[in-house]
Amino acid sequence: MAKKKNSDALLSRRDVLKILGATGVTAVASQAITTGALSADAIKGITRHTEASGAYEWHMGIDLDKCIGCQYCMRACQAVNDVPDDEMRWNVGFHERTEGGTDFFMTRPCLHCQQAPCVKVCPVGATWIREDGIVSMDYDRCIGCRYCEVACPYDVRRFNWGPPSDEKNSYQPTWGTAEVERRPRGVVEKCTFCVHRIDRGLSEGLTPGVDPQATPACVVICPVNARVFGDANNPESPISKFLEEHETFRLREDYGTEPKVHYVRPVKEEV
Repeated sequence: MAKKKNSDALLSRRDVLKILGATGVTAVASQAITTGALSADAIKGITRHTEASGAYEWHMGIDLDKCIGCQYCMRACQAVNDVPDDEMRWNVGFHERTEGGTDFFMTRPCLHCQQAPCVKVCPVGATWIREDGIVSMDYDRCIGCRYCEVACPYDVRRFNWGPPSDEKNSYQPTWGTAEVERRPRGVVEKCTFCVHRIDRGLSEGLTPGVDPQATPACVVICPVNARVFGDANNPESPISKFLEEHETFRLREDYGTEPKVHYVRPVKEEV
C-alpha cells in the first residue's frame, strides 16, 4: 500500500469539531494533537495552493498626517470583503490625540507580522504566513478556538458569531461589491490585504500597488492618497519610495512581531 501524503492525514474542520465536541474522547483528541492529524509535524505537511512567491513582499504605508478621517477605507473594506456587521470590522479606525495635542484619525488593518503570534498559537494550522509575507487564513480548517484572537497584540482579529447569511451589507453597492465569499459561523476573520486582488492581478500581469484592480480596496478608495501599497522587494514600487521619502514607525516594534504596515506621524508629533 502506498504511503499517504501528510495532507491526506489531516482532519477537516468538521472532523475536528466532532472530536472536540463529543464526550468521553479526551484521549482521542489528545492523540490527534500530539501525534496525529493535528500535530505539529502533520500541520507542516499542509500544502497551500496560492499565487504567493518569495519574490514579493507586500507592505502598506499609512500617512497619519494626510488622513482626514473620512472612513472611506473602512467602508470599502467592508463592502469588498462582505463584512456586514460593524462589530466585525476588519479595518479598525478611531479618533486619537497625541501627547503634544495633535488630533488625528488612526486606522489599523491586520499588520501581517513576519513573526506573527497568531500563527504560532494556532493548533490546527488554519493561519499561516505565505511566501510573500501575507498572514493568511484557511476558514475550512479554523475550529474557532480564538487562540489567534487572544494572541494578536493589535486587536485586528474578529470572531464570527454567526450573522444570518442573507444579512444585507449596507455598504454595498455604494462602497463596492463583494469580491469574496462571506465566512461561515464560528471562525476568526481578519484583513487579508485583499489577497484575492493581489493573486488575480499577478496572474493577469498587473502590478499590486499600481493597478487598482490588483491593489487593496482601502488603498484604492482613499481620496487623499494617505495609503500606499506595494512590493518592498522592488525599489521602484510605491511602498519602497514611500519608505525612502518618509520617516515612519511601526506599531509596538518592541514586541518583535516585524509588522508590514508603516505609519507616518502627524506633522506636529514630536519624535
